[in-house]
Amino acid sequence: MNMTRATERPARLRSVFISDFHLGTPGARADLLLEFLAQLDCEQLYLVGDVIDGWRLRKSWYWTSSFDAVLRAIFEQSRRGTRVIYIPGNHDEMFREWIGLEVAGITLAAEAVHEAVDGRRFLVMHGDEFDGVVRHLKFLAHLGDRAYGVALHVNRWFNLVRRRMGYSYWSLSQWLKRQVKEAVKTVDRFEAALTGEARRRGLDGVICGHIHHAEMRMVKGIQYMNTGDWVESCTALVEHTDGRFELLDWQALRLLRQPALADG
Repeated sequence: MNMTRATERPARLRSVFISDFHLGTPGARADLLLEFLAQLDCEQLYLVGDVIDGWRLRKSWYWTSSFDAVLRAIFEQSRRGTRVIYIPGNHDEMFREWIGLEVAGITLAAEAVHEAVDGRRFLVMHGDEFDGVVRHLKFLAHLGDRAYGVALHVNRWFNLVRRRMGYSYWSLSQWLKRQVKEAVKTVDRFEAALTGEARRRGLDGVICGHIHHAEMRMVKGIQYMNTGDWVESCTALVEHTDGRFELLDWQALRLLRQPALADG
C-alpha cells in the first residue's frame, strides 16, 4: 500500500508513530514538525528513534530555538495525558543507556509491541539493529551520513530556486536514492529482515523508521510499515480509532490546507 495523501486533518487518533527528526542538523524540518504536533490529538505517541542527531552534534554543535520548541511540544503531549514511548535509534543511541526509565512522563524503551484495535500485534523498533552497515561497518554508515548531508544541503538551495520560479518542493536526495539500484536492494533486504523478525516472534507486523522511506505494504504475509522521516518526506504513521492505519504526508496535507494555515 502506498502513502495516503489525506485531504483533511484526522480527528482524535488512537496512535501516532513518528521518527527520524534529526534535531541538531540543518536539514531537520522542525517548522513542519511543530505544525504537526500543535494539531496532534492522540492516545499514544511513539517516537521511533533518531529524534536528536548525536552523531552530528558530536562533530559540531548546531541547535536552534525551534528544536527546543519541538521537545517542549512533545512534553506537552505527555502532560495532556498522551502516553509517549521513546525508542532511541542509532543517531540518538546515547539515550539507550536510559532504557527502562521514565523521564518527564516519557517512557524510554528498546522496542515495543503495539496492539492495534483489531487485536493485531506489531513490533515497534527503530530498525538499525537490522541494518548490516550500521551494525558491522559503522565507519561506512558515518561516511554515508556525510554524503547524505551534502545532498540535503544541495537540495535546500535547489528548492530555493524552484520556489522563486513558482515551482513546488521536490526532493533531490530522495530522487537520487530511488535511482540507485543498490539502494533499492538495501531497502528490500531491510524490509525482509524486519518482517522476518516479526514473523519469528509470532507478530502480525513491524513498525519502524531508520531508512527515511515511508511505506506500508505486506511482505510475505507480514505487514511492514515505515514512518518515514522529518527531514525530507515529513510523514507520520497513524492508527485511527476504527483501527485503520494510514501514512500522512504532512507537506502535501498543508499545501491542500494552505489558506486555512495562512488565516490561522
